[in-house]
Amino acid sequence: MTRSAKVIALCVGRPAPLPGGKISSIDKHAVEGVVRIGRLGLDADTQSDREHHGGKHMAVHQYPADHYRHWCENIPEVEPLARPGAFGENIHATGLTETDVFIGDRLRLGTALLEVSMGRQPCSTLEQHFQRKDMVRRIIANHRCGWYYRVLEEGSAQAGDTLDLVERAQLRWNIDRVFALLFDPASEPRPGDLQDLVSLPALAPAWKAKVTAKLRN
Repeated sequence: MTRSAKVIALCVGRPAPLPGGKISSIDKHAVEGVVRIGRLGLDADTQSDREHHGGKHMAVHQYPADHYRHWCENIPEVEPLARPGAFGENIHATGLTETDVFIGDRLRLGTALLEVSMGRQPCSTLEQHFQRKDMVRRIIANHRCGWYYRVLEEGSAQAGDTLDLVERAQLRWNIDRVFALLFDPASEPRPGDLQDLVSLPALAPAWKAKVTAKLRN
């Protein structure tokens, strides 16, 4: 099982208009040198929609560089895919994907300690950024969603560092499985799955609320 990733780039974004006029910080670009990682994310990074992005449970976003080949082959006309940060990620790294990363995993990046809190739910902002109305459907179908971290220990890191797993609390719920259960209509929970998932202490409140809603229904 893969337990580390090579950081190709650390990326930050500033508010800018998307096609159609919406203001978003999804268009992130690689930064050079050492970057400080605080409780709310990378220095100089912003989130324009504070209701749905950012905060301590979504402080740092990672999207696998491993997926870029798939997207470039399937939607080659999308210009942002030519560089890191196309999916709004702060960490552009290779070696870890959604099947390798579990809720509650703790990973060391430079001198910072990060904890996996939830996957990334695709939304219309990504569709506007890519100028494709089918991106949410595509991501739900293939589970290439990326994930978020909370920052347990502040620190600093830079491109070229290794992101290393240092602690794993459970082996039942990786990001792929959680994402499928919450968003993929082809996925059916087994008896006890929802109760087990909602009991995970590290699961972010936003996704815990989604699991609780499924339990009520």
